[in-house]
Amino acid sequence: MNVIEKILSRASGEKEVVPGQIVDAKIDHAMINEITGYLVARYFHEVGAKKVWDPKKVTVVLDHTIPAPTAEAAEVHRLVRDFARELNLPGFYDVGRGGVCHQVMVEKGNVKPGDVIVGADSHTVTYGGLGAFSTGIGSTEMTSVFITGKLWFKVPKIIRIDVTGKFGKYVGAKDLFLRVAREIGFSGATYMGLEFKGPTVKKLSVSSRLTLCNMTIEVGGKAGIVEPDEKTIEYVKSKTSEPFNPLYSDPDAEYARTLKVDVTGMQSQVACPNAVDNVKPVSELSGVELDQVYIGSCTNGRIEDLKIAADIVRGKKVNPRTRLVVVPASQEVFIDAMKEGLIQTFAEAGAAIATASCGACYGGHLGVLAAGETCLSTTNRNFIGRMGDPMAKVYLGSPAVAAASALTGRITDPETLR
Repeated sequence: MNVIEKILSRASGEKEVVPGQIVDAKIDHAMINEITGYLVARYFHEVGAKKVWDPKKVTVVLDHTIPAPTAEAAEVHRLVRDFARELNLPGFYDVGRGGVCHQVMVEKGNVKPGDVIVGADSHTVTYGGLGAFSTGIGSTEMTSVFITGKLWFKVPKIIRIDVTGKFGKYVGAKDLFLRVAREIGFSGATYMGLEFKGPTVKKLSVSSRLTLCNMTIEVGGKAGIVEPDEKTIEYVKSKTSEPFNPLYSDPDAEYARTLKVDVTGMQSQVACPNAVDNVKPVSELSGVELDQVYIGSCTNGRIEDLKIAADIVRGKKVNPRTRLVVVPASQEVFIDAMKEGLIQTFAEAGAAIATASCGACYGGHLGVLAAGETCLSTTNRNFIGRMGDPMAKVYLGSPAVAAASALTGRITDPETLR
């Protein structure tokens, strides 16, 4: 069996599982944010439930519209805040105490190798970067999980992504995934898993592995995963003292398909409007002028990402025709960025720095685009209307491409600034 099959087998008590099989799995952890959480609270009360199956295994994060920009958003916050207090949930992260839910989940030690984790947000797939099976579910399903601690899954087929070669200085996990998206297509992995393997993946940091798995939903994936290694184990042990039991694919594990990618000599990649698989090398887009550059989100808002961007903008100024918005992925990332001088670097370059949140990634607030504007973003989606007005255009790229582009006011290969 491959690693995802082994995780679902253990969670469901089955000796062996095969793709297409329906299993009833125990959930190791569940997460909601305010956008989906207020519906969970409503359904929970409508069915007369009184308590969750295990309060210690539930995390609630306010992250999409923080601080509340409208009275309506404030009311949603109040409903979710009251729900968390009513259930006496220790894992509740209010405004200013958490950040983007997926970053908070890994920082707080709620993700462990071999776990089954569900979240009422599509980018819950991020946790595969730590060797867990994790996926997004709806609010009604989450209500059931809150009550029973279980959920059914159809065991997915798996695409094996074998990655070899050496990345260039400014090329990394975001570029790798965009290259994969170009090959697979935006729906090419619908209800399938993506297992990232190979010597190049083993050299990636934990942060980069989270980026890879975060974007698997953008090609329809049910889950993404990187088998845990010593980096994973060390990271998880630094976050939690709870025991865990990693699982690994058998040498003869079967896959629905294998995709081989050699990153040697690969340029930075950029996804063009309005699809994640509309990918071109950055050099082909150097004439595209930008109104805004956005650095942040659960894809590329971690400290590793901010360091890369800060190194490029340090001592320079953002182009006068372009706005640079920087949003750390969590309060912890924000504090680390302050300690390392990154926030000052961005501010001196002319960037607007916002509180840790989902910000404008989903067209919410803190950087929403107007009609006709063009943005280069380190986020994960660029479909029509994603970051604001439907007439806006969104390009997706790495933190390095974003930083270089902010300096020139047009899409720029960071290699050309060296």
